[in-house]
Amino acid sequence: MIIQSIRNDDELKSAFQHLEMIFQVEADTTESEEMEMLVNLIEAYENGHYLIILPDPIEAIKCRVGNAFLPTVF
Repeated sequence: MIIQSIRNDDELKSAFQHLEMIFQVEADTTESEEMEMLVNLIEAYENGHYLIILPDPIEAIKCRVGNAFLPTVF
């Protein structure tokens, strides 16, 4: 496969499908280099297009306590 930049979600999906096929290749092979490049391209695309907003730490704790059915004291 020729490695190209990922420009849209369709290309991202294709990159993931190809990555699934070569994910467990042996180290230090052409396929392992291709896998590393695909992972880097996928990560770069996702970081630029899918913003993950981290929650406020206190709100995250409150949510976790609420999901665990623990009594709240705050």
